[in-house]
Amino acid sequence: MGNLAREVLEDLGYTVLAARGPLEAVALVEGYAGPIHLLVSDVVMPDMNGRRLADRLLALRPTLKVLYMSGYTDNTVDRHGVLDTRISFLQKPFTSDALGRRVRAVLDNSDTRALQLAR
Repeated sequence: MGNLAREVLEDLGYTVLAARGPLEAVALVEGYAGPIHLLVSDVVMPDMNGRRLADRLLALRPTLKVLYMSGYTDNTVDRHGVLDTRISFLQKPFTSDALGRRVRAVLDNSDTRALQLAR
């Protein structure tokens, strides 16, 4: 997640654990004792894509909800296994307001299976 998205979410009152990449995110989650409710992840990243990152983190935190974002086209996003109507996705570019609304909607949805990865 970029600095701007982090700042927007912190301004909305969320506690944000920010990582510079997927490997750092896994280490951060492994070492964090508190609750983590939501993963906001880009689809395309170095080392592992967003779907693989979510799989790794869901193994550690089964109730984790996932929100993907990407500026790539649908074809690129689909190749990474993210286009599915049951998966929350936010197309870049987006406004601060759109990010805040989408995060709130994902967190408020009690059907966690619908918002997690389609297995």
